[in-house]
Formats: sequence, C-alpha cells, structure tokens
Amino acid sequence: MQQGRNILVVEDEPLIAMMLEDFLETLGHRIHASCDNLSEAVEKCEEGGFDIAILDVNLKGELIWPAASALQERGIPFVIASGGHVEPPPAEFADAPLLEKPYTIDRIAPVLERAAAAA
Repeated sequence: MQQGRNILVVEDEPLIAMMLEDFLETLGHRIHASCDNLSEAVEKCEEGGFDIAILDVNLKGELIWPAASALQERGIPFVIASGGHVEPPPAEFADAPLLEKPYTIDRIAPVLERAAAAA
C-alpha cells in the first residue's frame, strides 16, 4: 500500500474537515489544500498538483459534480463523501468510491486505495 499521498479535501463543515485532515495525516498522507465551497473546489481541481481528492457531495447546497468533472477530465482519482440522503451520483461518477459519514479512520484507507487503483 502506497503511503504519503497529497490529498485535496473538499468539505464545508469545518469540524468534519479538521477531523478528516487529522485522520489523513495519521495515515501518513499530506493535505494539499482544503476547500469549503464549490467555486474554490473547482479552481483547485483545475489546478491539480495532488494525488487524490475527497469530495463532499453537498457544499452549502451546491452539488460537487462540476469539481468531479474537472478531476475526471484530468484523470485525477477522487472519493465521493456523503452523509447519505442524496441522490445517487450521475452515471459518469458511478464508479467513484463512496465514503459515508460519519468518517472513521478505518473507512478512509480502503476507499483511498480503491480510488487510486481505479485511476
């Protein structure tokens, strides 16, 4: 298992974002950047420079799909994070690994590996 990936975190709840970042760092990864809104997320996804992104589906009422499209166009793997209660992802993202909230450290490593393997 490869360690030390650079990860983009897209999460609009500050406490959840901090917890996720702590889990990722505990697992040996680095936080490339952290975004809490769609426009910043799309901008970071278009810039690239990271290995994997974790994308919260719903950012203050905006769906993450434009950012996911930007990643898909660049061949950057991503994980879709959801608290449930959302529609299934659009068909073009149906193969992306899903990370359900609440996040736990033992759920994160396997979905990152699935995302990396699918890339």
